[in-house]
Amino acid sequence: MMGVHTEQKSLFSYSVNLEKRIRSDNPLRRIAEVIDFSFVREEVRELYGRNGNESVDPEIILKLMFLLFLDNVKSERELMRMIPERLDYLWFLGYGLDDEVPNHSVLSKARNRWGREIFEQFFVRSVQQCVEAGLVGSEKIHVDGSVIAADASQASVVRGGPELISELKRLYSVEEQKLESPREYKYYKRKNKRMLSLTDPDAPVVRHSKQGSDGVSRPRYKQHRSVDDDHGVITAQTTTPGDIEENVQLEPLIDQHEANVDQPLKTVVGDKQYGTVENYRQLQKRGLNTHMDHGNPGNKKALEAIYPLSDFIYQNESDTYICPAGQTLYRRRHDPIRKSTEYKARKGVCAQCPVKDQCTKAKAGRTVARHDQQELVDRGRVQAKSTAAKKDRRRRRFLGEGSFGQAATNHHFKRSRWRRLWRQKIQDDLIASIQNIKILVKYAQPKPAQTRTGCMEANRLILRGLGHPRELLTTILPSWLGFS
Repeated sequence: MMGVHTEQKSLFSYSVNLEKRIRSDNPLRRIAEVIDFSFVREEVRELYGRNGNESVDPEIILKLMFLLFLDNVKSERELMRMIPERLDYLWFLGYGLDDEVPNHSVLSKARNRWGREIFEQFFVRSVQQCVEAGLVGSEKIHVDGSVIAADASQASVVRGGPELISELKRLYSVEEQKLESPREYKYYKRKNKRMLSLTDPDAPVVRHSKQGSDGVSRPRYKQHRSVDDDHGVITAQTTTPGDIEENVQLEPLIDQHEANVDQPLKTVVGDKQYGTVENYRQLQKRGLNTHMDHGNPGNKKALEAIYPLSDFIYQNESDTYICPAGQTLYRRRHDPIRKSTEYKARKGVCAQCPVKDQCTKAKAGRTVARHDQQELVDRGRVQAKSTAAKKDRRRRRFLGEGSFGQAATNHHFKRSRWRRLWRQKIQDDLIASIQNIKILVKYAQPKPAQTRTGCMEANRLILRGLGHPRELLTTILPSWLGFS
C-alpha cells in the first residue's frame, strides 16, 4: 500500500535534538572538537564596557567569520540568511531552532572594535596546534607570494601629478609601507605614483604580469606566506600593498616562522624572485640552505659569447682580479647601495689585448663586479644549482603554489571582501587559519578516550614502579573506570 505524507506544521518542537540531527562525519564536528574558539572572550574583554546592552558572544562572532570563509559564502548578509536553514551551522554556533540570528552588522562592528591582533593570534594558535600535533617538520619551508584584487574598480582610480596623489594619500590616511632595510628602501620605487584608487587608497594600482593574467593595472594587494614541507601547514604569512616585491619579505617571513614554530630552520625554497644577492648573503649568514633559483643573470647568448666571470681569478692578498689573458684588474670603485666593488684594467690594456673580442664588447674594456662577502653569495648559488634544490623547487610547485590555489578555489582568496589594508590582513589571517585547521583535522589523531588515558597512565606508573597504591586507588583507577 502506497503511503501519502500529509503536511502538517507542528505547533511545538520539544524533542528536537540538534546533536542527533548532525551526522557524525560532519566536518564541523571535528573542528569543534579540535579548535577552541572561546579564547577570544578573554582577549577582547577589556574592549567592552560594563553597562548597557549585552553584545553577541565574541566566540559566536569569531565562528561566524570562520564560517564565512570556510564555505566561501558570498556575503555576510547571505551567511545570516543561511544560518536558520543549516542545522549544522546552528549546532556549531550553539544556537537552537528558535534562537534569533544576529544582524550582519555585528561582524563589521566587531572587526572595528577588535582590530587585527585577535585574528593574527587566531592564526598563530592554528600554527602552534599543528606543531603540537607533529604536522610541522620545521626544517624546510617553501616561500611564495600572490596578488589579490582589491574591492575597488578601475573606475575608482584617479590620475594626477605625484604632488596631487601624495596629498590625496595624506587626506585618506594611507599608511606607507616600510621596508626592512635601507638598501631595500633606496632601491624601492613605488609604482604608479600618478594613480590612486579613491575606493581603497591602500591598494596601489599595479599590473599583474605573471602568465595567465590580463595584464591590466588594477588596485591590488599581495599576500606572502611560508609553507612547511611536511604537510603544507602555513607557518608564516603577511599582507602588503601590491607593489611590494616578494624578495624583500623573505627574512620577515623566516623570522615569523621561527617565532611561531619555535624550532630551528635549515632550508628555504623559493623561485627566482627570491634568489637575489642580498637574500643569498643574509641567509648564508644565518646558516640556512638557499634552495632559491637565481634565474637567468642577463642576455644568455651575449654572455655565452664572452669569458664568464669564473675565468677571472680573484687575488685576495692584493684585492685584484687576473683575467684570462693574464692582465690585472684593479679595484675601481665601491657601490655602498649595491654592496659591490667594480674592478677594471688600466687604461688602454683591454684595447691592445689580442682576445678582446672574446672578453667584452664594450669599448672601454671589461669590468668585473664583486659583491661584498662574495663567498657567501657563491655558496648560496652553488646550493641553488644542486640536485636537492631542483627537486625542492619542483615540490614547491604543488605544495607552495598549491596552498594559494586551494585558498583561491575554496576560500575567496583572490579578491578582497573588505577595504583598507588592515581589513585585508584580517581576511588573510582567517583564510590561512582555516587552511591550517583543515590540515589539522585531516591528519591529527583523535584525542584518546578517558578510560584509555587512565589505563595507559596506570600501566606506565606500575611498570616504572612509581605508582603508590593510594595514588592508584584515588586518582588513576577512577579515571580508568570512567568515574569523575
